[in-house]
Amino acid sequence: MLTAVRPSRSLVFSLFASAALASGAGRCLAADSSGEPPAPVAKGLRVFTCGHSFHVFVYPMLAEMAKSAGLDGHESVGVSRIGGSRVIQHWDVPDDKNAAKAALKAGKVDVLTLSPIWLPDAGIDNFVRLAVEHNPNIRVTVQEYWLPNDTYEPIYPLDTRKKVDHNATDLIELRKKNDAYCHDVEEVVVRLNREAGREAVYVVPVGEASIALREKIVAGQAPGLKAQWDLFRDTWGHAKPALMALSGYCHFAVIYRRNPAGLAVPAVLKKDESIGEADKDPLNRLLQEIAWNTVRHHPLTGLEAPTDTAPAAR
Repeated sequence: MLTAVRPSRSLVFSLFASAALASGAGRCLAADSSGEPPAPVAKGLRVFTCGHSFHVFVYPMLAEMAKSAGLDGHESVGVSRIGGSRVIQHWDVPDDKNAAKAALKAGKVDVLTLSPIWLPDAGIDNFVRLAVEHNPNIRVTVQEYWLPNDTYEPIYPLDTRKKVDHNATDLIELRKKNDAYCHDVEEVVVRLNREAGREAVYVVPVGEASIALREKIVAGQAPGLKAQWDLFRDTWGHAKPALMALSGYCHFAVIYRRNPAGLAVPAVLKKDESIGEADKDPLNRLLQEIAWNTVRHHPLTGLEAPTDTAPAAR
């Protein structure tokens, strides 16, 4: 059911905290007994990704960012790509061809990244149960992506031909719609953690970060980006390099619990000829700042309090 009003972050955090059992948490999964937020992850993790075209580009970027941060051992275990997919479609891939299930059953995954279309579906429930069964310390991330067509209409199939002028979007109204969407996603995340008996599922608030970036563009404070359309390839909202990089930084921050400040300009942004060379470094720093500020202040990312850790660029 669509909810028009999003609860306060403190209320969501309270629900989330009550759902977790500290005794079942692993080294990277929850606050320690002192009440401090978890420490940044110190080594590379094994990552598997299931998603669609608004998400799968993050998979190779994570390896690039981990290398830039000096995190040895990051492993890109595998990726399941299905265009326009709900998570259940990745789950329903026949077992003899289902690389995600095979990797999870073998205990070869530290982080599973998922991105539903609109609301979470039964596929997330299924993957979380399987993942926790075979690796008690695993983390599953759920991407809250930017709203297709700049609106919240959680119906299938998606309207990919709707005429939208991203430059004309009222960002105040967009935030309200995004809040309603996030509320509905986060209710499911809280429930899944309650059922798992610990913090196992985390949110990656990419949509929230994207609105912060769009606000910077409108204010003339985003180097190399002159209009909101500079983030999108089409009315639906397929990402251009700046938005792709922002999403990558949000995922890096959640997965590695590290401030991405100082990481090298990612290849996807470096190759973007529409952005002047002089603007790429300052834009990269802005994307890192927005990603970190968004992730560290969100109660379902695993970073309940700000930290000062920033990786050194390589």
